[in-house]
Amino acid sequence: MQADTYDVDGQRPVDPGTGVVSAFGRQLKLLRTRAGLERPDLGSRTGYSPSTIAAFEQGRRIPSPEFIDRADEAVDARGVLKAMKEEIAKAQYPAFFRDAARLEMDAIEVHVYATLAIPGLLQTEEYARAVFATRRPLLSEDTVTQRVLARMARQEIFSREPMPTLSFVIDESVLRRPVGGRPVRQGQLEQLLSHGRRRNVEIQVMPLDCEEHCGLAGPFTLIETREGRRVAYVEVQRDSRLHTERATVREIEEQYGLLRAQALTPRESLAFIENLLGDRDDRSDA
Repeated sequence: MQADTYDVDGQRPVDPGTGVVSAFGRQLKLLRTRAGLERPDLGSRTGYSPSTIAAFEQGRRIPSPEFIDRADEAVDARGVLKAMKEEIAKAQYPAFFRDAARLEMDAIEVHVYATLAIPGLLQTEEYARAVFATRRPLLSEDTVTQRVLARMARQEIFSREPMPTLSFVIDESVLRRPVGGRPVRQGQLEQLLSHGRRRNVEIQVMPLDCEEHCGLAGPFTLIETREGRRVAYVEVQRDSRLHTERATVREIEEQYGLLRAQALTPRESLAFIENLLGDRDDRSDA
């Protein structure tokens, strides 16, 4: 079956992204004009530059929840703009990831196997920007900025109460790849150590010299919701699929269990990352 973007019920959804952002921008401009405000005026009341407000009104950037709240009050929208916050939040992610992002926000467990890049939940802002900036076809600067902000917003999961259980198995090659250059890689490794010391987070490294490796088919994410629903998310080349069939999810869960057994333990993995940080002669830093 060809991979595509599906919702949790297996149906192909209508892309809500560009339309709702453009509609918000038109509504914002109409309300701002009705209130007799120029863009600099609204900027001073919301803490955003006139150029950023122009980008919001033209549908080129996705506004943050904070801006929507402030703008609603500044133009006396009486909740009209705030009512669009949920749809705007969905639009901040590319279409193929929106359903997974929605599930992730309310998950009690998230388990990630990464073979290509540091998982988004663990990325530093600099690493994330490097990932998006080098994507082909090239993304616009506004899109890169928005994708980075959205990725950073996902990391609020670390401060959520009650704490979700988070685990990651990361291929050694990912840790050695100098995405964004050596300083970015160093900062990323330091962040991995920081997250790896959290009580609800376990990070494991799959070493390159491991002879038994059951994850050669590629990366995936396992999510368990508060309702006890278990979902597997698989993505490749911006095509994605949320698997909800119990038989398929069980197969991927079994694969993840074997990967964790084959990888270094969490304690060994943190020591491994510390060694990478201290190895100034590593070839990937050249």
